[in-house]
Amino acid sequence: MNELRVFAGRSNPGLSEPIAQYLGSPLGRRSLGDFPDGEISLKLLDDVRGRDAYVVQSTCCPGNTHLMELLIFIECMKRSSADRVTAVIPYFGYARQDRKDEGRVPITAKLVANLLTKAGADRVLTLDLHAAQIQGFFDIPADNLSAEPVFSAYIGSLDVGPLTLVSPDVGNVKRARVYADRFGGDLAIIDKRRISGSEIQHGAIIGDVKGKTVLMVDDIIATAGTVALAAELVHRQGARKIIVAATHAVLCGPAVERLAGAPIDHLAVTDTIPLPPAVREKLPNLTVLTVSELLGEAIRRIHRHESVSSLFMK
Repeated sequence: MNELRVFAGRSNPGLSEPIAQYLGSPLGRRSLGDFPDGEISLKLLDDVRGRDAYVVQSTCCPGNTHLMELLIFIECMKRSSADRVTAVIPYFGYARQDRKDEGRVPITAKLVANLLTKAGADRVLTLDLHAAQIQGFFDIPADNLSAEPVFSAYIGSLDVGPLTLVSPDVGNVKRARVYADRFGGDLAIIDKRRISGSEIQHGAIIGDVKGKTVLMVDDIIATAGTVALAAELVHRQGARKIIVAATHAVLCGPAVERLAGAPIDHLAVTDTIPLPPAVREKLPNLTVLTVSELLGEAIRRIHRHESVSSLFMK
């Protein structure tokens, strides 16, 4: 492990430090700041020549700044003669535009994949991509881990009783089925139609939730329109308890207020995106689970050229 160097951007120090602790290797030293005009200034203070170098950086808000910082890190490592550069991106932004669903729109997920490759990344490690097929946008190895083991351990510690896994939309059925198979619960689907980027219309529930503990699992909570309306719907249909789990707590716009007003008993997210203390105060039902060991173990296995297959969603 002496040839390993892990550096951290500024997006999520609360996650980067536990990853380094898990690996038993201190974070690489760097001088990172901004020029007076806002451009990013970087210098690596630890040697990376011939080493296996990793940079941990979520491209969360402000996404443009954190993405540019990540690209600069990769270019700097490559130019400093690192043997291999791996971009560890706990939250991969710009992933929601992954196809042309109408005319004259970009495919930003492919654009970001191209930028990372062009900057010099040899490998990408991420967690719960918005769509698994985004891995195919990369011409370099891309490992897309799942937070399922982390959430399953948490859910298993709760007194859930009879369980129904509810997919808040048709596109999330596969994810819900994984948890249904693990916990032996039933599966229900909510008929959802997106009117705009921030407005959702829900229809009927396909399945039975009356008297059941409802578990809804998603990759992202952004404005929380989908999950809040889904929680209201299953609550009106007689759900006994409602548990919501989401990997990436983007929580933009009215998300916190919507979640605070929704009939959710347990809300679990991971630390791929840092949450300010004010958010935690407004959401007393919130539990933040760490993915530092999951990512740290993946880095360890990649560094040692070992299989990471067991860390993927089964």
